Amino acid sequence: MGTHRHRCEVAVLERTSTTARYARGFAAAVVAVATLVLAANAGPAKAAVRPAEQARQVQQVTGHTSE
Repeated sequence: MGTHRHRCEVAVLERTSTTARYARGFAAAVVAVATLVLAANAGPAKAAVRPAEQARQVQQVTGHTSE
């Protein structure tokens, strides 16, 4: 059997400056707020005419009533 030694290397993360951390946090907050605003405004499209009003308009145009 071989006598190889396996060395486990762990990547050491460099410390980031306080300014960089705050900048990333602020950017993330801006993205989050923009996403929430867009999601709130992305509701279903409103119908131009309600079904009852549409039926009345059809009756007026054709001159027919269902009664």
